Amino acid sequence: MKVKKPTSEQLKIIANQYHLNLEESDIVAYQDLIEGTLGSYERLNELSEPSLPVKYPRKPGYRPSDEENKYNAWYWKSEVTGEKEGPLAGKRVVLKDNVSLAGVPMMNGSALLEGYVPNEDATIVTGILESGGTIAGKAVCEDFCLSGGSHTSATGPVLNPHDENRSTGGSSSGSAALVASGEVDMAIGGDQGGSIRMPSSWCGIYGLKPTHGLVPYTGIIPIEQTLDHTGPMASSVEDVALLLDVLAGEDGLDPR
Repeated sequence: MKVKKPTSEQLKIIANQYHLNLEESDIVAYQDLIEGTLGSYERLNELSEPSLPVKYPRKPGYRPSDEENKYNAWYWKSEVTGEKEGPLAGKRVVLKDNVSLAGVPMMNGSALLEGYVPNEDATIVTGILESGGTIAGKAVCEDFCLSGGSHTSATGPVLNPHDENRSTGGSSSGSAALVASGEVDMAIGGDQGGSIRMPSSWCGIYGLKPTHGLVPYTGIIPIEQTLDHTGPMASSVEDVALLLDVLAGEDGLDPR
């Protein structure tokens, strides 16, 4: 988008709004400074925007009914099949709903994002599918992933499969509940301050917050770059290790 250089009169108006007394020479100097900044902006604007690959076909899927969603842990069901062979062949993996799955709604637990549909797969999604895994859909997460409980999602509380009167923990609440109930084999969670570890422990499964930077975060809604981690959740240590081995790798926009 073309950005127009402000005129001398426009700069004078802005200066007056901030009670600055500028001489004509000052206005000229500011225009020269703006010229350099706009040049950098225009150069960035000329570059092609990189995109993540969408390599496997899928259908939009559907929001499951209450009868099909006993613990309110599913946000969306949409099966995406990966390669026929690989370390995750036969494994069904659910994604925390802060992970982009192209063509499938993504809410991040918040009514503010309801209706948003990404057009790219997160880097880890491509890795799972290339390794033979099947993406089973999206798991409910807490509102903007900011709660350690399981009660803040705009779609309602996620229930603990072991005792529906108890919290599932969060913010990867749906991921933990779906693994604990046996509806999926593995799940992707996200962890800044315990959001994999708390729901895993409260639901009696296993989860790991990986070393920062070990697992690619491209295509995942962030909270803060230095705190963001995504990682595996499963009903056994062996499956956590298996999924982590698939997830770990270089970050960025390059195809895996």
